[in-house]
This record gives sequence, C-alpha cells and structure tokens, in this order.
Amino acid sequence: MVTSTVSETEAAELLAFADVLAEAARGVIMPYFRSSLAIENKANGGYDPVTEADKSAELVMRRLIEDRFPNHGILGEEHGDRKAEGPFTWVLDPIDGTRSFVAGLPVWGTLIGLLHDGEPLIGIIDQGFTGERFRGYPGGADLVDRSGSRRLVARPCARLGDAVIATTDAAIFSGLEGPSYESIRQGARLARYGCDCYAYAMIALGTIDLVVETALAPWDVAALVPVVSGAGGQVSDWAGAPISSGRRLLSRGLRTQLLATGSRAVHEEALAHLRPAAVSHAP
Repeated sequence: MVTSTVSETEAAELLAFADVLAEAARGVIMPYFRSSLAIENKANGGYDPVTEADKSAELVMRRLIEDRFPNHGILGEEHGDRKAEGPFTWVLDPIDGTRSFVAGLPVWGTLIGLLHDGEPLIGIIDQGFTGERFRGYPGGADLVDRSGSRRLVARPCARLGDAVIATTDAAIFSGLEGPSYESIRQGARLARYGCDCYAYAMIALGTIDLVVETALAPWDVAALVPVVSGAGGQVSDWAGAPISSGRRLLSRGLRTQLLATGSRAVHEEALAHLRPAAVSHAP
C-alpha cells in the first residue's frame, strides 16, 4: 500500500486532478479506437507503433498539467521531459499497449502516474472502451466504472501452483530471462498473454495473481505501482528491490525488470526463479 508524507487533503486534490487528465485523454483517444488511423513505427528494428491518438492524448494531458501545476515535472513517452521545480513529477503513457489498440483489442490503457520525490504516489490505469478506471493512492485503490466505484483487493493466492499469471509476450525475455520466466510458467496454473497494462489492473481486481515483464520504461511502470500496492499487492524488480529505488522512475533511459503479484507468498516464490536473471538498474 502506498504511504506518503503528502497530506490527505493534497493527495485527494491530486487524485481528482489525475481523474481530469484521464477523462481528457479518454475523450481524445476513443474516436480513434477501431477506426482507420495512420500508424508510425518508432523502432529502428522491429515494430513499435505510435498513432495520432498517442501523441494528441499526451499533449492534452501535458497542457492541463502545465496550466494547473506549472512547477510539476512531466515525463512522457511521446513528448519528452519537463524538469520539476519541486517534488512532483507526472509520468504519462497515453496508450500503453498500442499494438493492442491498433488491433482493436480493449486491453490497452492510459497510464497516469504521479511521483513524489521519485516515489509513486498516485496511479491510474484508464480503459476508455470498457469505461473502467483503476486508481491507486495513499491508503488504497478502487475501480470507478459505469456502475459506480468499489474498493480493489488483490487475491491472497497461497502458492505459485495455484496462480494465474500473465506477461505481454514470452518472446520479450532474452538470455537468462527466458528460462527464468519459463520456470514460473511451468509452475503456474494458467498463463495468459498480450494484456499489457490491463493485466496489472486484474491483479488489483483479484483475477490475476502475477505479472512478470522486462525492459519496461518509467512510463510503463509509474502508474502501476500505486494501483497494485493500493490493492494489497506487491511490486518489485527481479532482485526484490522497490521499483523506485535509486529514483529510477525519473530516469528516461532506464529499463526495469518488473514483478507484480497479488500476494507476498507468490511474490517470494517467483523471486526465487527470477533472481538468477536479475540485472542491476540503479542510475
């Protein structure tokens, strides 16, 4: 669960503003979903798509932040960095899971994270098509959808053998990472693929028990930590260290090996498989 020195009143104000950002991004993105749209490939090798929906949604959020909180920093996937003049930095991924987005699959999401002195404070995973907004904040997490809101509580899975696990694609793992992931997959009850950020939302909802991924940028991660931990789950790198250690979420160039689970027991069991392939990412 996220703890913070930020006052309850200020945290509530910032969470309400994060909702404003999510609503604005949703309004920009949804007209593009399941429509004809131009797709660029950002990768020199391979395929890393970006669309006008990604770019425009981030710009809308950045403008809102700049108007409301001119001293806050911004780290965005599509439009670069703005240095903070204080402890707060917003970390934005307008569409996490752009491959799913262009394929018309509703498992993408808008990720909005707020860091306080480099530590995750508030996180939102917003899925505009289903109308679901998963929110994490100091003291808890909730799901806001068309039927109202409810508290999120991760499932207390007792062991890996009973766990439902997920990752974006088994092909993302290289070197020792591949055998480490495969040993977890073989020990789990069920594995699912291609869910992007939605898999982390399902940890908070209590339907998935473990997500393991690698080479994640700060904008892939910052919003997930408050949602999972606010629901009682665990998030660390593959060595078991906090994701925010060394202020890594403020470092654009760093890539993180991530483990998120609903229960501490499954987390510790998974770490035994992952530690041999853990890479230090301290700045």
